[in-house]
Order: sequence, then structure tokens, then C-alpha cells
Amino acid sequence: MGVVVLKAEELNLPETIAKKLKGRKVEIIDEGDRIIITPIDNPVMKARGMFKGGNFSTEKLMEQKKLDKELEL
Repeated sequence: MGVVVLKAEELNLPETIAKKLKGRKVEIIDEGDRIIITPIDNPVMKARGMFKGGNFSTEKLMEQKKLDKELEL
């Protein structure tokens, strides 16, 4: 069947469900006897903050790139 992508605000849903989906895009799948509404995750937003609190920083990356460049010469 067909797949449609909409913003949750474009649908008329019960308030509790609408609050959960506010600002998100949803995929609507029509399977004939049922309709499935699934939130679409944004991979960039999911990855946001994954290095926070870790041992990784831009400064360390730049230092490593500088060392790599010196080793190439």
C-alpha cells in the first residue's frame, strides 16, 4: 500500500497522542484493514549530544590532525 509523510499537526488526533507527536513528522501506512501511524525519527537529532561528557573535543581533534600532518612530512 501507499506511504504518506505528514507533520503531526496536520492530523486531527486525540489530545494525548497529539502531544506526543507535536512537531514531529509521521508516516501513515494504509494496510487495508488498519492504518498505522509511526513517528519518523530525525537521525541528526538522535545523534545530538552523543559525545557529550566523553573524552572527545574539537581541540583534541585539531591536535591529532596537526600530529598526523607532521608525521606525513
